[in-house]
Amino acid sequence: MDIRNNILETIGNTPMIRLNRITRDLPCMVLAKVDYFNPGNSIKDRMALKMVEVAERDGRLKPGGTIIEGTSGNTGMGLALAAIVKGYKCIFATTDKQSKEKVDILRAVGAEVIVCPTNVEPDDPMSYYSVSKRLAREIPNSFHCNQYDNLANRLAHYESTGPEIWRQTDGRITHFVCTAGTGGTITGTAQYLKEKNPNIQIWAIDVFGSLLTKYFRTGEIDMNEVHPYISEGFGEDFVPENYDMSLIDHFEQVTDRDGAIMARRIAKEEGLFCGYSAGSCLQGLMQLKDRLKPEDVVVCVFHDHGSRYVGKIYNDQWMMERGFLEVKTFRDIVNGRGSRQRLITLSPDDSVAKAVDLMKKFDIEHIPVVKDGTQIGTISENGLFLQVFSNPDIRNEHVGNLLEACYPEVDFNTPVERLSTLITRENGAVLSRDEAGNYQIVTKYDILQAMTK
Repeated sequence: MDIRNNILETIGNTPMIRLNRITRDLPCMVLAKVDYFNPGNSIKDRMALKMVEVAERDGRLKPGGTIIEGTSGNTGMGLALAAIVKGYKCIFATTDKQSKEKVDILRAVGAEVIVCPTNVEPDDPMSYYSVSKRLAREIPNSFHCNQYDNLANRLAHYESTGPEIWRQTDGRITHFVCTAGTGGTITGTAQYLKEKNPNIQIWAIDVFGSLLTKYFRTGEIDMNEVHPYISEGFGEDFVPENYDMSLIDHFEQVTDRDGAIMARRIAKEEGLFCGYSAGSCLQGLMQLKDRLKPEDVVVCVFHDHGSRYVGKIYNDQWMMERGFLEVKTFRDIVNGRGSRQRLITLSPDDSVAKAVDLMKKFDIEHIPVVKDGTQIGTISENGLFLQVFSNPDIRNEHVGNLLEACYPEVDFNTPVERLSTLITRENGAVLSRDEAGNYQIVTKYDILQAMTK
């Protein structure tokens, strides 16, 4: 029988998957090492287990002890799985930048989570680095993993990630591309691959706001490089001890926006539901595509699963609020018609005959009824049709006596996706006032046309 004794035995041996659509214009083969297939849904399961095993062997982690760590979420998940199987407690410090899903998941697997502010210096008492160190001093029989400076981190990737990639590519790999955070994944994997073939290029992907890129290029720790960024899971405001910069050939920085948009593309175009760092990793490669040749075999690391970012990069509203998502709006639909014209309206004293004539003349089905510049109801072709049989003299009626419900009124910059939820069988249009205060209308046909352009 093919059976694992516990969840920890399923860590590693994740698939290598060829990318086909996003990279079709690149001259070479591009492969994704998809590590969200690990049981904790991230590559951090590898180093979390290794740090625990090394600490047990060295006597730093004793039976019944408490594992303490500062984590952006993924390392914590790996440590929590190890703690469940091995009988330890877990306390994690994280930052308020991390997605709510990450915190909820850590608590779901039994960890205590302390959320700390992001925008403080690493040595500030409130930083998640400082909080985790303080807890380790105060809590008896505890072990502070310190993934940043714990060399078991990179050892895990030297022993597992590197050999897997070499085996899965049959030694043909020419480029290894990975986001740079603690340094464990890129350094440990690079060490193994360079031992096999020193010509393999190691490309680190960083985020603007991190100091790692400048440190790699100049050897200088410049805190002026550090500023808040939204990307999660990589980039640093100090240089962890896991780094061996001599193993890395190039650093490339990616914007928060480009990484987020690429992650969404990976999900839609490749069917791989990945996290923020995967999008940034592939975006970094695309920025370097002119350096690639037809015979190259490139491996990108897709670190974690998109389920941890459904409230962020996979949430349209979150993306729009940060200007990351280009969406069509009410304004775009109106401007797309060419020259703007004043909306055809009726007053409540107008006759049904006039309404029908306007519908026929302008080939429209819906007319708002306006009094003193404000919409008070609507008249529709379908609504009149339903009443004509019960009232043959309807042509002479005032439209004010036959009002249907008002059309919803929205802001002029409302996204098309929101407009589509407001238009129903009973309600065929949406109104908004333009910059001049004049009413403009969008119908379901306008939306269909805008979305299919």
